[in-house]
Amino acid sequence: MISVVTPAYNEEGNLEVFYERTRATLEQCDLSWEIIFSIDPSTDRTEEILKSLNKRDPRVKVIRMSRRFGQHMAAIAGMEVSKGDVVVVIDCDLQDPPELIKEMVDKWRMGYDVVYAQRRSRAGEFLTKRLASALFYKVIRRVSDLDIPKNTGDYRLMTRRVVNHLVSLKESHGFWRGLVAFVGFPQIAVEYDREVRMSGSGKYNRYFGSATGAIGAFVGFSRYPLRAVSFLGLVVSAGSFIIAMVYLSLKLDGFAKFPIGNPTIVISVMFLGGVQLLSIGVIGEYVGRIYDEVRERPRYIVESRIGWDADACTQE
Repeated sequence: MISVVTPAYNEEGNLEVFYERTRATLEQCDLSWEIIFSIDPSTDRTEEILKSLNKRDPRVKVIRMSRRFGQHMAAIAGMEVSKGDVVVVIDCDLQDPPELIKEMVDKWRMGYDVVYAQRRSRAGEFLTKRLASALFYKVIRRVSDLDIPKNTGDYRLMTRRVVNHLVSLKESHGFWRGLVAFVGFPQIAVEYDREVRMSGSGKYNRYFGSATGAIGAFVGFSRYPLRAVSFLGLVVSAGSFIIAMVYLSLKLDGFAKFPIGNPTIVISVMFLGGVQLLSIGVIGEYVGRIYDEVRERPRYIVESRIGWDADACTQE
């Protein structure tokens, strides 16, 4: 059996077409299947359309969160209730073609536990976004101990054993691609050309959201920022010691006036203050993550489910 898990939020314009294309592809895979839409409370007709799809095809199931928990947690919620021997996570905006699932299933049958979709091209994205993405993958692959494949998103097929390990990781801040790389098992890519969104607008802030995701990746999968701050402190301390030696030498050589003044003092104080604030900020990111984890709050809360028996509904 194959389970398709699809996070959704305000996607009324894409759902019908996504379902038809996904259903047609799954019918070619010679497997029983289910499509699980894991949704945050939407302000458009998303829920109404999904209820209609469920009445038309009971293999379509819906999980509704109690509030907006975000795409990552919605995907985890769908994976935890999925029944498939393999699980595919895909967005329903049709930037990622559902037809690729057939090729993913073929790779799984060859013995791979994870088949991830790797983008050859990214239609509709600005040059700055593509450059920032390329820089991010280059840096994270350098500073992390994990082999995180570049030009990938959440779109991937995973076997049941990978899914079981993945959902057992109780991290409230999860960098999806990093977590899958951490779990391991044989993995392979299938390449595709990413299309523009079919309908509506993306819910992910182009700049702030990308920056937040990048920070989460660095903090979650590398101690390099802490080492960098320590190295910066060492450099500043060494520089201060060198300057002190220079001024001492000038004093011993008889220079009554040192080449220093108010501008130099102001610049030095501002520079040292910036270094201190940067250091506190980096440490604060790690401490904040520790605080979030030790509270052990639920990663998400399910309000209702459609397509399951009432006694099977659980909250996580």
